[in-house]
Amino acid sequence: MAVVTLGVHIVDVLARPVEAIPQGQDTVLVDQIRMTAAGSAAGTAVDLAKLGNEVISVGAIGDDELGDLLVAVMTRHGVDVSGLVRRTGDQTSATILPIRPDGGRPSFHVPGANLTVTASIVDPGLLTAAGAVHLGGPDVTFGLNDPAFFDALEAARASGTVVTMDLLSNMPDLVKGAAAFLPHVDYFLPNEEQALMMTGTGDPVLAARKLLAEGPRAVLITLGEHGSLVATTDGVERIPAIEVDVVDTTGCGDAYCAGFITGLMNDRDLGEAARWGTAAAATVAQGLGSDACLTGLDAVLALLD
Repeated sequence: MAVVTLGVHIVDVLARPVEAIPQGQDTVLVDQIRMTAAGSAAGTAVDLAKLGNEVISVGAIGDDELGDLLVAVMTRHGVDVSGLVRRTGDQTSATILPIRPDGGRPSFHVPGANLTVTASIVDPGLLTAAGAVHLGGPDVTFGLNDPAFFDALEAARASGTVVTMDLLSNMPDLVKGAAAFLPHVDYFLPNEEQALMMTGTGDPVLAARKLLAEGPRAVLITLGEHGSLVATTDGVERIPAIEVDVVDTTGCGDAYCAGFITGLMNDRDLGEAARWGTAAAATVAQGLGSDACLTGLDAVLALLD
């Protein structure tokens, strides 16, 4: 069954290594520049496809050259982009990321057409027919915060569709607004900063428990180099990170989601699916961009041996 990714679609342009922005019109030579499909829906969609899933992506992009590039990249990697709508009056969302030598990633970002996503672009039948639906960045695609969309999610869950959710931003008002989606998802996968921000706590375990009380079956919080934690009503499990040489952390959260969803689609239990997510994130961290180094599921799982 297909996985539907719904939400944020971004074109990322990345360069590494960048130690500083040059003065005036100076030029600095770098080792690598890449353009990738990114964002909590598009980036996850590409990673899911590379891990062997059938993927349909739904969202809004501009009727511009960046949109053409995004469609071409996603299609090249096997993602069905028939769910993307083209907006004439809005540009495709894009980010420029100068990656520091230590893997840090400051950014310059245009939200673009992502802000125009509403429930009207979503076919409820597509959600019901899917094996899983991943909400990628509903904190930014806040037009989905709509009773009609929540009804569609509930109908999909009743039919057996698994609903997962990840966030995009670190803006307090947007992150807190995404709490409205929690009663309608099965698995919520924020990073530590987002989880603490949503709950007003300083402890990720306490944050996970508070988020769990809002309705999800499980909350999985990614903790960077400290791995992740998986919280259910049965307790909290710590999943250690995999030590790798980090080049760029862009898209590691999307890769974690893709690996986790792939585990669920392969009937793995929650802890094992989280380990698949950990391995996918570790793979992506070793290269530049949100799908770096992903060549297939077998190579990812080899990191767990």
